[in-house]
Parts: sequence; C-alpha cells; structure tokens
Amino acid sequence: MAHSSTRRIRIKVSDGEEKEYDLGVRPLDVLREQGGARDKRVVAARFRGALVDLTRPLEEDGELEFVTVDDPDGLHVYWHSTAHIMAHAVKDLFPEAKFGIGPPIDQGFYYDIDVPRPFTPADLEAIERRMQEIIAADHPFVREVVSHDEAVRIFRERGEVYKLELLEGLEGEPSIYREDGFIDLCTGPHVPSTGYIRHFKLLSTSGAYWRGDENRPMLQRIYGISFADKERLEDYLHRLEEAKRRDHRRLGRDLDLYSIDEEVGPGLVLWHPKGAIIRHIIESFWKEQHLKGGYEFVYTPHIARLELWERSGHLDFFRENMFPPSEVEEVPYQIKPMNCPFHLRIYKSKTRSYRELPIRWAELGTVYRYERSGVLHGLLRVRGFTQDDAHIFCRLDQLEDEILRVLNFTIDMLSTFGFSNYEVYLSTRPEKFVGSVENWERATAALRSALEKKGLQYSIDPGEGVFYGPKIDIKIKDVLDRPWQCSTIQVDFNEPERFDITYMGQDGQLHRPIMIHRALLGSLERFLGVLIEHYAGAFPVWLAPVQVVVIPITDAQLEGARKVASICQEHGLRVSVDDRPERINYKIRDAEVQKIPYMLIIGKKEVEQGLVSVRQRKVGDLGPMPLDEFLARIRREIEERSNESAGGG
Repeated sequence: MAHSSTRRIRIKVSDGEEKEYDLGVRPLDVLREQGGARDKRVVAARFRGALVDLTRPLEEDGELEFVTVDDPDGLHVYWHSTAHIMAHAVKDLFPEAKFGIGPPIDQGFYYDIDVPRPFTPADLEAIERRMQEIIAADHPFVREVVSHDEAVRIFRERGEVYKLELLEGLEGEPSIYREDGFIDLCTGPHVPSTGYIRHFKLLSTSGAYWRGDENRPMLQRIYGISFADKERLEDYLHRLEEAKRRDHRRLGRDLDLYSIDEEVGPGLVLWHPKGAIIRHIIESFWKEQHLKGGYEFVYTPHIARLELWERSGHLDFFRENMFPPSEVEEVPYQIKPMNCPFHLRIYKSKTRSYRELPIRWAELGTVYRYERSGVLHGLLRVRGFTQDDAHIFCRLDQLEDEILRVLNFTIDMLSTFGFSNYEVYLSTRPEKFVGSVENWERATAALRSALEKKGLQYSIDPGEGVFYGPKIDIKIKDVLDRPWQCSTIQVDFNEPERFDITYMGQDGQLHRPIMIHRALLGSLERFLGVLIEHYAGAFPVWLAPVQVVVIPITDAQLEGARKVASICQEHGLRVSVDDRPERINYKIRDAEVQKIPYMLIIGKKEVEQGLVSVRQRKVGDLGPMPLDEFLARIRREIEERSNESAGGG
C-alpha cells in the first residue's frame, strides 16, 4: 500500500463500511485489500463521482466505487487504453508517425495518425501483432500531471505538431501517460497496465481531415474494437459482418433503388423506379395518417429572400450548414435549410383566434443543407432531403395534450414500419437559451408528463435542449439493436417571438402561441436507408417494390403467365413477368436475390387446371392453389401491413 503521509483519510467503498487509509492510498490498494486485484475486469474507479485510474493516489475523504468492463464507463476506459496501445504499436512500426486524437466512441475506438501513405490491410495485421507483444509485456500506464511548458517541451521534442495544437486550447496543467517509453497527451483514465487488454481487432482505416476541417491535413484513421471476453468480440464481429450485408448503399445498388451521381452532385439522391415506389407508398401512408390525425397540408417554396432567414435566426445559428445565397434581380435569395419560417408566414397571413388553436400543419418539405463531403454517407447523410415536417401552434394550456398526441402518433407510425424498440431522451434547458425560465419549466414538465402518461422509459439529457426550447428525441432500434435518430418533438419559444405571431384570446387581448416542431420519420432519405438495413432489403409485402413475379416454366406458358400477371395488376399488385429464356431454377434464385416476396410458377399443369404454384420468400414452396385464393392471401397481408415475412434477405 502506498504511503505518502501519516495523515489518514476516510473512504467508503460503495455498499460497504467507511474505513481509514493513509493519504495517497490508491483504489488498486483498496481492491487488493478486498481480494479483488486479480480480477482484470475491474478497470477503473469512481471517486467522489469522478472516473479515475485505479493507480491514482487519493488525497481526500470520499466514496469509492469500482468500475468493471461491464459498465459503459469501464468499457470506454478499456477502449481508450486499447487505442493508446495501438498508437504505441504504430509508432514502433512507423517512427515518422504523428498523432492526432484517439478517443473511445460508441462502439470501439479510433486514432487519427499522420503518416506518409494510407495504411494497408497488411499494415493493420502488423500493427495487431505488435499490439499483442505490448500487451504480453504488461507495461504499466503511468499518469503524470506536468506544467504546460513541460508538456510543450515534451511534444515539441517528439515533433508531435498535432499534440502541440491541442495544448494551445488546454487550460490548467495537462496530464500525460507514459507506457514503456511511449508518451501521450491524455486526460485518461486508463487501465493499470497493457496486460489488462485481452481480445481486440483492428477493423478498418479511412482518411479523416484534422479536426474535421477539409482545409486541414488529411490523416489516416484506424478503427478498432476490444473486449475482455472472446465471445463478445466474436459476437461483435459477427454483427459487424451482418451490418455489412445489410449496408443500404450496396443493397440500394443491387436492388436498383437509388443512385448518387457525381455529375449531379455528392449527397443528391436520384430515386430509381423501385426506390421511388417505396417512397410513394411511405408518403401515401404518411398523408393518409396525417389527415386522420387532424393535420392540414401546406406546400412551400424551395427558396426565399435572404431576409427571411435573417428574421428566423438561421443565418446567425445555422449559416455554416446553409448553401451560399444567390441574387435574383439584385435581391439575395437563399435555398431553404428548414421549412418552419414558411409555416410561420402562413400563420401570420391573417388574424388568428383562440378558437382555431391548435393548428396542425404538415409538409413533406425538401430542404438543402451544406454537409461537408467527408460526412456524406449514402442515404443517411445527404445534402438534399425531404423532412416529414409539421408545426403545431397551440395555447399553453393545450401543450401537454398536443405533445401526448404527437407521441402516440409517432409510436403508432413507427410500429407500422416494424420498429418497436426505442431509446427516448428528454433534453433540458442549456446555458444559453431564449424565453423565460418559467416557460421552459412548464414546457419541460409538459414533455415529461406526456412521456410518463405514454409509459415510455426515458433518460434525461441535461442541458442538451436547443436554445429555443426543450425537446424529446426518439431513437429507433433496428433488428441489429442499432439506434437511429428519427423522431423529435421540440417546443419553440424563439420563432413565435421573432415573427411576432399572436392569436386573439377569449379575453379580447393578443397572446403568443406555443410552437411545436415535430418529425415522426425524420428525413425520408434517412428513414429509407434505415428501413433497407433493418429489413436487409427484404421489405414486407406492403412496401416491396415488386410484390409478385410470375415465372413461366417454358415459353409455352408465357401467355398464361401474362394473363395471371394482368389479373394481379387489376387487383392493385405490383407484378412483373420473368419471360427471359433461362432455366426455371435460375429464375427462382434470381427472384430470391431480388427479394421479391412471392413467386407464381406457371407450368403446363397450372395452365390446364387454372392454378398457380406459389413460392414465398424465405418460406419456400406453398404448393398449387387457385389464383383467387392467392389474391385473398396477399391482399390480407397488404391491408394488415404485416411485417412478419420481411427481413433476413
């Protein structure tokens, strides 16, 4: 046990008794006293609520809690330490390497590194081998707090220009970690020694601009993952392969759903007929449900005078994500990044009465955002997208009911598309905000009450509300349990004030309405990308671009196949005929690859008996049946919007 003084401190281990220890005792010493030091699943500690190294000397009274790799914080420490070991290995193999940042992320870790050429798969294998050697050597991680000048000296001697830049933005005395001669600028904490890391894999490498700025140097980013258990690593790698199989960019190409053409422009989606019909089905369902839900539709232009965006505040708060303006008759115009200012102008077009409220206006409005090329990603991050947007104008006494109504609408809508698991967050008032504290508290209480009445489990995201109001974010979880941000409900005190919108109250006085921004699906592009990956392209029948393919066994049955297809079409089905001169087994395999829900096989017997032989995707041969029986079956599946036969691919 470390002894730095005869002075004693009192430490209470969580769920245990309070005991006295010498000043400077380390959490690792306390763990050893409890007989747990051999358990390398304990990777860090919380002392007085702060995450610390197990080797950090403790210098005041407080409560101590041990953190394992099963704790999210512990797993982040584990990943952070693995990133550090990876950087050490890279430095050994590539002495000229200069290091940026190497943080843990939601799944694993990465490190940004300046090297003369991109890393190859062979390089990653060599780095992994060197990491194994560093881990086997069990080098301790040693934390030091140094002066700012000393830190500058250390990293200047090593030519670490990116670390020097990071030091420029740091206040106070920085901490460094030493590990067998390798030194990194880092706040930590880390595991006690490299031997704590057991199972890891370097996953991929890509280019990344320093600090995300396309005008700065391009670094090489290595991604990796690590776990204390081999089974968890194998499960993660299996899920990663499954995610690759479901990648919407590959499936979008293979199923001929959409394309992004560099000649048209990065981040601008071209919808092909099959993708367009899925989008049409979603939009039709969306409109139908909104009409039932008491919404009215509005349509707004794609551009407006620049002064509208000055009035709304977007130029102040959102300028870097807006395309540059252009002039029309010497007046600057701006392509729209949002729909809300237009809805506010519609509201302001006439005097409103309290009797009209709530007003619910919805629009599938296409907007344009200047996303940097480095962050564009298929349908999930684009420059032009259509929001399933709506704005609700209501009185303060109507706010909670409207929020609950939107929550019910959201859950019903998402469940229809096959999503039943969610992560829900309530984001509260940030440091910088507009409006009164009283209104913020009432709005936050209304959001919280609606969540509780709906029975939704939620987490508080303190201070993460937008400057104009608190919000609810709903992240849907797909079949691989990955969260996707889609739905949001935001209370806005800012825009009604900026546009000076009012309603005539029952008391004959003008009052300010509350404005709710809400999106159920988010952007249609992003939602379709999530849908493709959720179902691996094997859409439920009601969403499938081609629901039925009719396959004649020989050309002699071609006329009969076309007649069957015509009847299916008359019953509203999306149907095609495979009249290619290919063998029947090839056509069946191709229909499976194209993920068509049903195949109707037409041979001599089927023509003579007036039957169709039915094959269902993933299920196989259902046998011959009258066409009317098949039509009743598939119509029922479509009308119920069943998702049971979808997915898997």
